[in-house]
Amino acid sequence: MTVARPAVIAHRGYSAVAPQNTLAAVEAACRAGADAVEIDLQPTADGVGAVIHDETVDATTDGTGKVSALTSDEVLGLDAGSRFAPAFSGQHVPTLADVLGVLARHPETDLLLELKGSWNVEQVERVATTIATGGFDNRVLVQSFWPGTVATVRDVAPHLPGGLLVSFDPPGLLRLCERLRVVACNPSVSTVAGSPRLVSRLHAAGLRVMSWTANDAAAWTTLVSTDDGAGVDAVITDRPERLAGWLTGRTDHPVAPPVPGRGGIRLRRRRGPAQRVVAGTA
Repeated sequence: MTVARPAVIAHRGYSAVAPQNTLAAVEAACRAGADAVEIDLQPTADGVGAVIHDETVDATTDGTGKVSALTSDEVLGLDAGSRFAPAFSGQHVPTLADVLGVLARHPETDLLLELKGSWNVEQVERVATTIATGGFDNRVLVQSFWPGTVATVRDVAPHLPGGLLVSFDPPGLLRLCERLRVVACNPSVSTVAGSPRLVSRLHAAGLRVMSWTANDAAAWTTLVSTDDGAGVDAVITDRPERLAGWLTGRTDHPVAPPVPGRGGIRLRRRRGPAQRVVAGTA
């Protein structure tokens, strides 16, 4: 069976060559030709979203403390580059608006935005306003591991396509996706490997599948050729340029595929018998 080439999504930017979740990593991902960039967003004590993965700033910056306990001035002023390499000294923790500013210069690269943890209505409204102000309503997919956060996005910004992140294949997953009205369900590589029919089940329900985080040929092979022949729609990776080259070298992939960037994260939905599962505006 011939499987369409999946989109390449740069995890936290091109985090193999630049400090994760910084503008340098986002720019590097765009220049490497990634179809989309994935970043993490967490609210600070004063409700401003900071682009950072961990609950604390300790691991990636020159600061210390919980993101939620620090003000935006305290978090956004931190050096987020020096721990990666001295050459990146001065790369600060960015805002969502900062990231959108970089992507505005690269119209071929979309955004996969993960909201970390629990987000309330006011916080999601601020995110939705930032996206709309930047003109990115058709270039962003908002995802989270937290069903409550996904539901808040659904209710506050139904025009924004949503995704549910999963680290296992729970009972009732398709019913949950239907209730949340997501357009994508995004499992880990180990979840795809451990549930060989998961991808085809999600596709049959009209959902896209963007799997994380795959950084070598063994993982990429698992995702593009699952046991039932259903490949994922996108691969989230720290090494987007290497993945793109690997995909180009595979003879069983069409040269010009439909990808979750142009036509995926911009979300023409999958066409299938269960498209009603993800009914709503894209």
